[in-house]
Amino acid sequence: MERRMIALAVLMSMLIGLVSVSSAAPCNIKVRGYVGRRMDSCFQNHLLKHDAVYLTDPYKDKTEDHYWQCEFWGKWMHSAAPFLDLTGSDVLRANIAASVANLLPCQEECGYLGNYAPTARCGAASKTAYGGWDIWCQKYTLLGLLYADECLGDKRCLDAACRHLDWLMTQVGPGKKDIGKTGRYHGLASLSILEPVVWLYRKTGKKEYLDFAAYIVSRMDAEEGGGGLITKALADVDVADRTPGKDEWEKFACSRKAYEMLSCYQGLLEYYRATGDKRCLDAVIATAKNVIATELNIVGGAASQELWYHGKGKQTHPYYRMNETCVITTWMRLCESLLAVTGDSSWADELERTFYNIYLATLSRDGSTFAQYTGLEGTRSAGLNNCYMEENCCNANGPRGFVSFMHALVTADKDTVRVNLYETSTSSVEIPALKEKVTLEAFTLYPKENCVRLVNRTEKPLDFVLKLRIPSWSAKTEVKVNGESVEGVAAGAYCELRRRWVPGDKVEVSFDMSCRVHRLNNHVAFTRGPIVLARDARFHDGNLVERMRTIDFGKEVELRPVPTGTGDIWMAFVAYLPMGAHSESPDNVHPQVVRFCDFASAGNTWTDESAYRVWLPAELRPWDTPMDSPETAW
Repeated sequence: MERRMIALAVLMSMLIGLVSVSSAAPCNIKVRGYVGRRMDSCFQNHLLKHDAVYLTDPYKDKTEDHYWQCEFWGKWMHSAAPFLDLTGSDVLRANIAASVANLLPCQEECGYLGNYAPTARCGAASKTAYGGWDIWCQKYTLLGLLYADECLGDKRCLDAACRHLDWLMTQVGPGKKDIGKTGRYHGLASLSILEPVVWLYRKTGKKEYLDFAAYIVSRMDAEEGGGGLITKALADVDVADRTPGKDEWEKFACSRKAYEMLSCYQGLLEYYRATGDKRCLDAVIATAKNVIATELNIVGGAASQELWYHGKGKQTHPYYRMNETCVITTWMRLCESLLAVTGDSSWADELERTFYNIYLATLSRDGSTFAQYTGLEGTRSAGLNNCYMEENCCNANGPRGFVSFMHALVTADKDTVRVNLYETSTSSVEIPALKEKVTLEAFTLYPKENCVRLVNRTEKPLDFVLKLRIPSWSAKTEVKVNGESVEGVAAGAYCELRRRWVPGDKVEVSFDMSCRVHRLNNHVAFTRGPIVLARDARFHDGNLVERMRTIDFGKEVELRPVPTGTGDIWMAFVAYLPMGAHSESPDNVHPQVVRFCDFASAGNTWTDESAYRVWLPAELRPWDTPMDSPETAW
């Protein structure tokens, strides 16, 4: 088994025509430090050890009528291909090639490549009322084939994808079966195939693929079999209320499936990239903003039992199966894509929040597996296997989050280099307007510490714009260029530095990582910079459900970094807080020492030893009403 540090060059040019079709230039990145080590553990113990041939074995059977086995290979390929380019691993390349060799002979003469029985394809005669997962699985098969074509240079994969799509267009479309009525959750699962349809159009230029994509978009906006996804987004209907239901179960469960709905909006964003249809872009932006306003919780996750549920205001309650990893990685992809398309730094803010908190929390300590669900309190565990296979949707999907983080780290557009995220790294990016390469080296312990130093390692002097993302949470940020302070630095925007850059120029950024107190439903939580803090049983500093004596104890809380005491914990802090209900006791009247760690580290033993909690209950007074209320600090 190869052991190659994950901090090797990521050549994003591999993905031109796929996830990186935008004005952003390809980037060559080396990442080190904590994130680099976590990526390496995921690569060594997850991606390399996956048997990709096993993931393609279900294609040999044509008897399925409602399961989703054929999504696993495409999901795995979505991260395996970029990691192959990242590492150059011969072991990973051989695994991908073997899976392709096992897959391609399974394609039928008609073009169909899947495992559904002829009588159950495209929603026909399924055991379920909503048509099974056949077209959803076809989506992931197409995505996997496109990635395999790019990373292996095997044009048989592109040919297989085209043959399959050609077959699908004989089954659904105008005058044929309505694609919005062929799959689960009011057609959302089937309609999400829009993304690879657009990719195939960009790869081949075939007008019939663009026409088919336009048909899918029209069905997405249909009330029946599509839920009016565009119209309702533009009308700012909450994501939990967008698609119709005929009875209580269908109205609640089948209309709120978060992962599938986000996948549809990802497809609409790709359609905008291909066509310039601004209505689609506006719908995606409105949807993402609505997710932030109504669903996203403090750690950047969302959903209960994979459903939208107006969860932002309910996150202090013990809801079932919170924060599915598939929802998390799909949200990160959408933020990454919106950042590339719009250049709006707020999408980098959201990607950062999700990545450093809930995403890293889902990865086991050794990097071998991803949790399926991750709550804001309790313990963590591995996910259940799906579809009679030793795999589940979230474990196959998990590594994609690292890909989104890498793609967004440093980008270039026109005459500008944007630093969107901060990690110990070396980034080389070509500026399109100059056709010259700029290299930046970042030295930092961010987000554990608040300072970042960027050094220009470009070989010669160049005139260009350097934009630094100033996070919305950093109220007071200081930027210096070669020791000289920069004026006009504002939170929630880019700091624009336009000058002639010479080799050795240094930019230093100091962020405001003051502790912020968040209040919701008579509960309190704490953040420092982008990091959400949690109590953890390993600190042995009291009962985790112990209440705070009053919710209005003050706006200022001082956090002091302390040694973690164990290699399992990335960051640890101590604060003095008014804990305990017995304030009349001399022993309880003074604030107590309470220790916190970063949310990603909390609970990472996956045992009761590291039980954890984010939202701390606060005692009620006689005039207080225990009811849901908006969060007041995020």
